[in-house]
Amino acid sequence: MTDARRYAPATLRNREPILAVLRRHLPPAGLVLEVASGTGEHAAHFAAALPGLTFQPSDPEPAARTSIAAWGAGLANLRPPLALDATGEDWPAADAVLCINMIHIAPWAATLGLMRGAARCLAPGGPLILYGPYRRGGAHTAPGNAAFDADLRARDPEWGVRDLESVAAAAAAQGFGPPVAEEMPANNLTLVFRRPG
Repeated sequence: MTDARRYAPATLRNREPILAVLRRHLPPAGLVLEVASGTGEHAAHFAAALPGLTFQPSDPEPAARTSIAAWGAGLANLRPPLALDATGEDWPAADAVLCINMIHIAPWAATLGLMRGAARCLAPGGPLILYGPYRRGGAHTAPGNAAFDADLRARDPEWGVRDLESVAAAAAAQGFGPPVAEEMPANNLTLVFRRPG
C-alpha cells in the first residue's frame, strides 16, 4: 500500500519552535482552524501535542488534503481536512485560526481573504496566528530572506515575502489589534493578532 503522506523538510525544523508559541497563545480548549495546511505534518504534530484542542486542517488542493488525512489517521482530535480557499466565504466558526507559510506563497488576495475569514469566524479575543518570513520597514531581515523573496517572485510575480506593516494594516482593516511579534529561528516571525473583546 502506498503512503499518501507528503513531507516538507522545513516542518521538522520549525514545528517545535512554533508549538512553543502556540502553547502560550492558544486557548486550553476549543477548535483551531488551520488555513493552508499543506502536507498536514504541522496539524498532526500539534494535535498530538495539544490533546485538549481540536484541530480542523484545510487546504484548497485535493492532493494536499489526501496527505493531511493520511497524517491525521489515528488522531481523535484532528478532523478530516476541509476544502477551504483563503479567499472564500464559507469558513467554520473557530476559537483560533492558524496559518503557517502561506501568505508569501500566495497572491496578496489570499492574505486579504485570510483576514476577512478570520474576522468572521473568530469570537472577539480569539487569536489569528501567522508564521513565516516578513520584511520590516520595507527591508528584509536577513540576506537569505532577500534571496528567498527573489526566488518566489521569479516563480510567480504575485508571490513574495510581505511587509509586516502591510499585513498588520490588512488585519487592522478587519478589526484586529496590532500583532504580538515573536522572533523565530531561520529569520521568521510568528504574529498573533486579536480583535478586542
